[in-house]
Amino acid sequence: MSNPNWTLKDEIREYWSIRSETFDLSPGHEIFGDDERAAWHTLIRRHLGNGEGRAVLDLASGTGVISRLLSETGFKVTGLDFSEPMLERARRKHKALKTGATFLIGDAEDTRQPDDHYDAITTRHLVWTLPDPAAAFADWFRVLKPGGTVLIVDSDMAARSLSQRVMRRIAAWVKAITPNPATTHGVDRAVHNRILERVHFSKGAQPEAIAALLAEAGFENIVIDRDHGAIRKAQGRHMPLHQRIDRASQDRYAIRASKPSQPAAVAPEGARDRTRMGLAAAG
Repeated sequence: MSNPNWTLKDEIREYWSIRSETFDLSPGHEIFGDDERAAWHTLIRRHLGNGEGRAVLDLASGTGVISRLLSETGFKVTGLDFSEPMLERARRKHKALKTGATFLIGDAEDTRQPDDHYDAITTRHLVWTLPDPAAAFADWFRVLKPGGTVLIVDSDMAARSLSQRVMRRIAAWVKAITPNPATTHGVDRAVHNRILERVHFSKGAQPEAIAALLAEAGFENIVIDRDHGAIRKAQGRHMPLHQRIDRASQDRYAIRASKPSQPAAVAPEGARDRTRMGLAAAG
């Protein structure tokens, strides 16, 4: 699968292109019940409100699962993905659904989208794979309209606490003793791990670290939301026991942040000098 001349991004693109063949078979990727669909609608409305025709950029849109949810809640959707096979499936799906969503090929770290263009940006299970999240967040800040919102849904898969490590071991034990455990639907674990070792969040995508990078990019009003019980419960109905236990060991969250409605005011040079002097005195 690998090519010695490939960059990390080439390898990521190839990995997800192959995964596209079975992506919609996996609970946690595709949505298999109205209860999960309703739970996602609730999460989207909690952080973005009703779409009301507003423009949203769905990054790493894959086969269009989240794009469909956004369309159902009233947004005008543009999906962007690195993988053409993923986009082909999304286009077919949304043509049949008549959502009107548009799907483009592109890099989530350098979208090439217009400045101040979108009311919202969404991502699901993207940030943990980014080689350079700081560059990505700066680009997202650029393409959002003033007052626009970014909504990141992701997870920290590192087992940091004792209880998480215990659940991880129980999940592995349950899987080992389960006759014919459910397929992993095309996951090449060796390639997955090789990619994970080289991305920015190789030790796990902690939401606080993501929030700090968002703040550095200029975002404000940053909220970390771990209220995913309804989504987790609905997904669990379609997962084998070992996968439900393993998921319970992960920190799953949404992060909402907004671009300021007005550019940050720049103080006159003399005022900045006085501010620095005041801080020095306070220290």
